[in-house]
Amino acid sequence: MGVRAVVFDIGGVLEVTSEMTFLGDWLGRLGLTLDDVGPELVEIWPLGELGVVTESQVREAIRTGLSVDQQIADAVIADMWGQYLGVANTELIDYLARLRPRFRTGLLSNSFVGARQRESAAYGFEDLVDDIVYSHEVGIAKPDPEIYLLACRRLGIDPHETVFVDDSEIAVTGAKSVGITAILHESNTRTISTLDTLLT
Repeated sequence: MGVRAVVFDIGGVLEVTSEMTFLGDWLGRLGLTLDDVGPELVEIWPLGELGVVTESQVREAIRTGLSVDQQIADAVIADMWGQYLGVANTELIDYLARLRPRFRTGLLSNSFVGARQRESAAYGFEDLVDDIVYSHEVGIAKPDPEIYLLACRRLGIDPHETVFVDDSEIAVTGAKSVGITAILHESNTRTISTLDTLLT
């Protein structure tokens, strides 16, 4: 059975990102330590990844968890999204864009509530591929096998006909567990070379 679909992760693959340091940066600016952070702020991040909270609730958790006013909370969120979005990996984005219509294409991301709107505005991902599965919209996150199967179903493709690219070893292992051919992204050169071999 040949390859009929290619699915990419977003952060760390199509977006060049670094470690998320915004919260530590703000703790330093505010003269706080982790011990000063309220539990509501600690608990909000995994909930945002699964989409069980709203952006307003995230903002309120930041405001109350750091004991800051709304203006500071908004600035923290702005820094968060700046780090989350990173910068475009134009080489891989252009490569992915050239795969259609020969292959079905998709994105599969462990995301955060609000990511679709911001990534669409910044990078136009919705025009790049046939489908995007965001963890915060479907309530499932990698490496849960179900999210990979969902991505394949939405593309109308069998897992064994799919190649998946991610920079996380855990996510790659999860994809392989359902029969997807998975590539660990370590560099553009290696990823493109591997894809070229698989898609020939």
